[in-house]
Amino acid sequence: MRHPDITGIEVVDANVVDVDAADVRDAAAFVLATPVRFGGLAGLSRDLLERIYYPCLEGTTGKPYALLVRGTTDASGAAREVERIVVGLRWRAIRPPLIIERGEAGRVVQTALREVETLRCHAWGAEVAATVALS
Repeated sequence: MRHPDITGIEVVDANVVDVDAADVRDAAAFVLATPVRFGGLAGLSRDLLERIYYPCLEGTTGKPYALLVRGTTDASGAAREVERIVVGLRWRAIRPPLIIERGEAGRVVQTALREVETLRCHAWGAEVAATVALS
């Protein structure tokens, strides 16, 4: 969902298995949204970062990035893993990571949480897009 006041930004929604180093180098900014697995970064997200790391060491310094992680518990562990990797790439965080943790709540609570999470994600995405547009 695009914010009506933000123009001039092309958003490419890609699956991590389809993204390569050229895609990352060509992008004005990079947003990684990843689930958490066992308190850490999901395997396919880790695979993406490993595949692009060396090819992107040169030519992406200062690249703006944003991170969204979602898990049942301790999603901050995945955020720390990504932050350690992007330090080596010398990328620049646009926003603090959006960390969504969902405990063992009942079905009604889960539905309400999902709606709140969606609103938070839309607002966060609009802030990221606005920051990139103003850069």
